[in-house]
This record gives sequence, C-alpha cells and structure tokens, in this order.
Amino acid sequence: MVEDKLRKDIFKIDKKIIKSRLIVGTGKYKNLTETALAIKSSGADMVTVAVRRVNISDKKKPLLMDYVSPKKFIYLPNTAGCFNSKDALRTLRLAREIGGWEMVKLEILGDKKTLYPDMIETLKTTKVLVKEGFKVLVYCTDDPLHAKKLEDLGASAIMPLAAPIGSGLGIHNKLNISIIIKQSKVPVIIDAGIGTASDATIAMELGCDGVLINSAIALAKKPILMAEAFKYAVISGRKSFLSGRMRKNYFAEATSPKRGLIS
Repeated sequence: MVEDKLRKDIFKIDKKIIKSRLIVGTGKYKNLTETALAIKSSGADMVTVAVRRVNISDKKKPLLMDYVSPKKFIYLPNTAGCFNSKDALRTLRLAREIGGWEMVKLEILGDKKTLYPDMIETLKTTKVLVKEGFKVLVYCTDDPLHAKKLEDLGASAIMPLAAPIGSGLGIHNKLNISIIIKQSKVPVIIDAGIGTASDATIAMELGCDGVLINSAIALAKKPILMAEAFKYAVISGRKSFLSGRMRKNYFAEATSPKRGLIS
C-alpha cells in the first residue's frame, strides 16, 4: 500500500511537477563550487536565488548560472532583503524580464532583527503579483488566518516559518503548522528556522509538502554531507507520513501475546 501511495505521490506547485520535496537556497556557502556540490548532494531540483546574486552584467564576477545551470535546476527567484512592497515588486518584475521567471518566492521582511515577514505588505504584494500572472510562493508567519488569506488571494504555495530565518531552532509551533496544512489546498512548505535533518523529518511527518533549507546546510561543518542528510530526512519523513503512525498510548501495551504463557 505504501509503495502504491508513493507512486501516486506527486509534488506539484501550480502545474509544475517538482521531483524532490527538498528545496535548497544558494546563499551563505564558502564559494560557488561548494554551492554546486551541496545542491547536487541534496538531490533538489528547485533552488531559491536572490535576484541580486544572479549576476549577468559584470563579466568579471563568477556567475551562479555557470555552477548551477538553470537548464538543470528550477530557479526560484526570491525577494530576499526587501522590506516593502515597492522593492519586492521591482525585484520580481526584473526577474521576469531577465530570465522569464514567473514562479517566484515573495519575502517581505518586517525588521532587521527578527526578519519576521511583514504580513500587511506581503498580502498586498501577493494580490498584485497574482494579478500580473506570477505564480507566487509566499514566505509568511505561522498564523493560520494569514495563511488562508494568502491562499484566497491566489498564492501558489504557503511557506510558513518554523522559527526565525537562520536561527536553526527547529519547528516551534507544530499546532499552527498542522492547522495550516489541514486548511490549505495549495502546497505548504516549511521555510526558515530548520536546524538539522531531524527537523525536516518532523516537518514532513506533520504533512508538509516540502521544506526549504539554506543555512542549515550552508553553515554546517560539512555542507555537502549535511545536504545528503537532508535529502534522506525528507524522503524518510514523507514515507512516515504516508504510512500512518501508530496511535499514542498513555500506558504500556505488551508487544507479545498474553495467551500461551509458560506458568
């Protein structure tokens, strides 16, 4: 039964089929060679890219595209570093003009200390981008009400944070994440705060459609090995979710039959 479920288990954002449920970022690595090796080790086929790092004008600087080819990987341009709607819209319109990218990640930060999303600006910007034909994956708080509003506005995926960006603290509000998953008809992808592979497994066991990882891989002592760990953690967590866990018991329950005991 599990094998049947896995064969039918397709991860799709809008109409785009994504092979791996692990999405990885391209920032914070020591160099572009390490970036490319870690992404390969992760098995991911979608990568997030800050538009300012997709250098196409200064030929003296190395090009991310030379190391991580947009022909082999799905590029997901994001608005990292934007603190208002105006900057986010300009960034993503530029991304579409440069590379024809319409599937994008919207991220509008509220302040520099917490890097929490500004949901007022995020909701407003999502509405504009959807109207302009973008397929928007939206970084948001773990508030179920805001998540529902984003879906109602036409977001292609909801991306609630697990904890503050780059904190590595893991999932702090499983209840809210679970509510968001249950109420959403679009994919729910954990974004921000994951610290290690076991956090990704937990996210998948909750029923998330995917996880986005950057810092936990890039800042590990051995990023390439950590990327591989996340690859298998996501696969394991998804299989566990599809299998259906045992019910919880508050008292012990013997695994051996009570009949036929030697007296």
